[in-house]
Amino acid sequence: MLGLSDQFGAIDIYLFDQLLRGRITAGTRVLDAGCGSGRNLVYLLRQGFEVFGADSDPHALQATRQLALSIAPRLPADNFRLEAVEAMSFPDGFADVVISSAILHFARSDDQFRAMLQGSWRVLKPGGLLFCRLASSIGIENQIQRLLGRRFQLPDGSERYLVDKALLIKLTEQLGGQLTDPLKTTVVQNQRSMTTWIVRKNH
Repeated sequence: MLGLSDQFGAIDIYLFDQLLRGRITAGTRVLDAGCGSGRNLVYLLRQGFEVFGADSDPHALQATRQLALSIAPRLPADNFRLEAVEAMSFPDGFADVVISSAILHFARSDDQFRAMLQGSWRVLKPGGLLFCRLASSIGIENQIQRLLGRRFQLPDGSERYLVDKALLIKLTEQLGGQLTDPLKTTVVQNQRSMTTWIVRKNH
């Protein structure tokens, strides 16, 4: 019998919550935009979901391909593509669910952030779900140092593009979506802040 870590891998706990709540179900086509080494895909691969991914890091993408090969060997290797999320080759309205986990906060500018977000939104079907987890300023406003635009230095020494509540609400409206959950933010000992933003695309 497989242990929990073997069944689910290092899945984001808030993505796990969406599974438990029945928002990502069997037969769903899932695209991980910025899949890294595939940490959020283990359960989906084991359960026979139609899984796709994109990442601009060749080493991370190779790890995802190897993971998929070991769990779901019938999936085509081309399901996992070496490309930036702002320039994915998947067609418009391709996926039922798009995962964007710890990706958007690496944007270097407003323009790149918008391009990355639009690239992820473009491939989502009407009625589909965007699961997004990204760094924010929520709860640590007095602990961060602005570098340029929305690029900040965090107390842990890292540099990130940070969103806030007002921007996420505005973006939800501009994209043509609806929040499926309230924004949820985790502050880690005043060192960094991660917000979960889950949006349903309007028909």
